[in-house]
Amino acid sequence: MSDAVTTNPPSAPATAMIGCLAPIDRTGLEDLIAKGRANPQAIKTLKCTTIAEGRFRHLNMIRDLPPYIVDEPPGLLGDDTAPNPSEASLAALGSCLAVGIHANAVSRKIVIRKLELKLEADINITAVWGTGDTSPKPVGFDAVRVKVDLEADAPKEELDALIVHATKWSPVANTFMKPVGVQVEGL
Repeated sequence: MSDAVTTNPPSAPATAMIGCLAPIDRTGLEDLIAKGRANPQAIKTLKCTTIAEGRFRHLNMIRDLPPYIVDEPPGLLGDDTAPNPSEASLAALGSCLAVGIHANAVSRKIVIRKLELKLEADINITAVWGTGDTSPKPVGFDAVRVKVDLEADAPKEELDALIVHATKWSPVANTFMKPVGVQVEGL
């Protein structure tokens, strides 16, 4: 992963994120930190139910939230109503990294004015989910490239270290970087 960090002069207005989010509740963050330190072996099971709606559009039911829609673009025979699964995985990675960078900045009392991540990855789609060219080839992303545009009240070296630290502790980044067992079975 590569990252680019910029800093603005202290005279720029200080908000948590430009036009995006309200500041993180520092007291709430400190409570989460204390709970994690008190029980470092805590495990939470996350759940999602995916319902095929038709063609390649799917409703993903998570907690009591409205359905998270995943579709395919027209080039992959979808209706282009939402991100495709691979794009959704990039969004999950970008969001997880952004949360980690923002939380660690608040914890370190660094004021962030701008936080924007640009992610890209190349994928060979010729296997067409196993129905097309199934000759030996990598399936999925070979590499993901992330550029972080971070404007904050701290020296570049400190911001670089912040990004490295947040990446190291990102659950989604770690899911991408390490082998994870996946079991898929019929009911």
